[in-house]
Amino acid sequence: MNKIRFFVESQAFGVCSRLGEKMSISASSIRLYFIYTSFLTLGSPVVLYLILAFWMEMKKHLRRHAHPTVWEL
Repeated sequence: MNKIRFFVESQAFGVCSRLGEKMSISASSIRLYFIYTSFLTLGSPVVLYLILAFWMEMKKHLRRHAHPTVWEL
């Protein structure tokens, strides 16, 4: 079960875990709330999740571009 959980967490952009760190809430409770609201609103939070995932990846890319490592010079 832990292998499946690790695979899902590593492949799912880390949005819930990042929000959990910022708001001091466990990532599993955020995932449950996300699932519940997705069922209640017929999947509209999926768009919000994808926007947050895109924003996190762009932020990581811009930070890497602004401060290149020794190997990228």
